[in-house]
Amino acid sequence: MDYMQERQHLVQTLREEGITNERILNAFATVPRHEFVPEDQKALSYQNSPLPIGYEQTISQPYTIAFMMDLLDPQPGDTVFEIGTGSGYQAALLSKLVKHVYTIERIPELSKQARTDIERLFLENVTVMEGDGTCGYQDQAPFDGIIVTAGAPQVPTQLTNQLTNGRRLVIPEGSCWNHELLKITREGAQLNQESYPGFMFVPLIGECGWEAEK
Repeated sequence: MDYMQERQHLVQTLREEGITNERILNAFATVPRHEFVPEDQKALSYQNSPLPIGYEQTISQPYTIAFMMDLLDPQPGDTVFEIGTGSGYQAALLSKLVKHVYTIERIPELSKQARTDIERLFLENVTVMEGDGTCGYQDQAPFDGIIVTAGAPQVPTQLTNQLTNGRRLVIPEGSCWNHELLKITREGAQLNQESYPGFMFVPLIGECGWEAEK
């Protein structure tokens, strides 16, 4: 399979779906999605669809990732925090757009695999951590952007408190499987919110998210 050609086809699909940010499109043209999916899914790597990665988790649909990153508006000098590393693919894409990415994953096996894949691609501006990131990462706050890859029951104030002025939190909010994407911009003491319905994510599990099933 010609993965480079497949990536170009994916980029064209994203253009047709309305993604116009050339920096984001270039990241999709550069980062090999097939390096972040299980062996039995590699033939499907560049379809515009989510794929299972184990542990009841998925690698998100490329359009959804691109749309979320467009809402985030990452800039070259930014430090960004991602909650829910998953496969590591979105962190790898963000690494092409910002100065540094901190990403955290609660499932140890996924965190370990993402770290291995990111190191194999020599993405030295990505720090992969294991743990509960639902309340943010105060040690490195404030952030120029925060992006959450799982659906929250409500927006944790801990996350909006860790945004630099004028920058954005992108987070899915809603019931377990029906979400709106929220773009929340900090303007001094005020938070401005825009919502985009019609998305579905795995639940955000953790102290400031949903309680894990027992």
